[in-house]
Amino acid sequence: MNVGWLVLIAALALSILGIVTIQTTQPSYASRQMVHLLIGIVFGVAVAVPDYRRLRRFTWPIAIISIILLVFVLIPFVPEWLVRPRNGARRWINLVVTDVQPSELAKIAWIALMAEWLARRDTYRRFTGFMLTFVVTLVPFSLILIEPDLGTALLFIPTLLVMLVVAGARLRHVFLVLLCGVSLGPLAYFTPGVLKPHQIARIDAIVAQFRGDSSLDRDEGFQAARARIVVGSGGLTGVGRDHARAIVQFNRLPEERNDMIFAVLVCRFGLLGGVVMGCLFILFAAAGMSVAATSREGFGRLLVVGITSMVFFQMFVNTGMTIGMLPITGMTLPFVSYGGTSLVATWIMAGLMLNVALRRPRRFQRESFTFDEST
Repeated sequence: MNVGWLVLIAALALSILGIVTIQTTQPSYASRQMVHLLIGIVFGVAVAVPDYRRLRRFTWPIAIISIILLVFVLIPFVPEWLVRPRNGARRWINLVVTDVQPSELAKIAWIALMAEWLARRDTYRRFTGFMLTFVVTLVPFSLILIEPDLGTALLFIPTLLVMLVVAGARLRHVFLVLLCGVSLGPLAYFTPGVLKPHQIARIDAIVAQFRGDSSLDRDEGFQAARARIVVGSGGLTGVGRDHARAIVQFNRLPEERNDMIFAVLVCRFGLLGGVVMGCLFILFAAAGMSVAATSREGFGRLLVVGITSMVFFQMFVNTGMTIGMLPITGMTLPFVSYGGTSLVATWIMAGLMLNVALRRPRRFQRESFTFDEST
């Protein structure tokens, strides 16, 4: 027994909470999500059994395959029955029985690759090596951004920074990147061609919201405005399933089983339900960081840190956009939102974290990432 089992407990509780929430408005999709959950658990157990250290030799091949899949969905002459655009985005490959989203698989492949990269060498302690990790990250980041999927693409940068800090990168390099991001980030809004028109419109909508201007609530800000109304309707303890379904349908909340699932959850179970969900994510993250802290093997430590950071950042962005604190980015809520590839991918991540937890450090193994600051 070790703290790694808490990762699975939190993951299972969040998944069940998601199925119950989906059932509020889409009972048929809740049944499908239950099937996805069973498949996800099977995959999670499968990756938890073999020693994770054997994965190191496969990180580059898996990363290359994920890049090929990301490129494949962007090829314009691929038949629509195989890659069908949805809402202007090319993100899914149709396998008849289900759809596969390569960007979800690319997140796992990239985390494993960066963990192997940082554990094997210490070149990132120099500024050129530090920036080289961003150059490698730019490949999946750019391909996912072109789909377009801005929300998923933005998860890579903060996750990489956390992994670099844990690996022992110099903090002055990290602060320099953060400073450049804060300084140059707003330029993306004013530079033509960087952001899609709908992405600019969403930024305009949240700026108008902060100003108290409701003129965009029936246009660019419709989804965000509806989500805030649905969230506020839940009160402290929620309104129950039937009432919550009526509220969601009356407000015509878009993507209520995907991006806006948190709004439905709070409407049905109230503020207390949202707090419970937040505590489960905190348990997941705390257990993950405990696993990383007790691992003396560099690859395993960084693998767990990368997974924990990406899941937590995704939760933070999704809930932030639902309650009107961040622009709408089309990002799902891990374990909770409907989606086969997303749920299976997050369970694979949970399985990898348990895998690391089950491999206890050897008694006299050297501590990971020890550096001489004078060099």
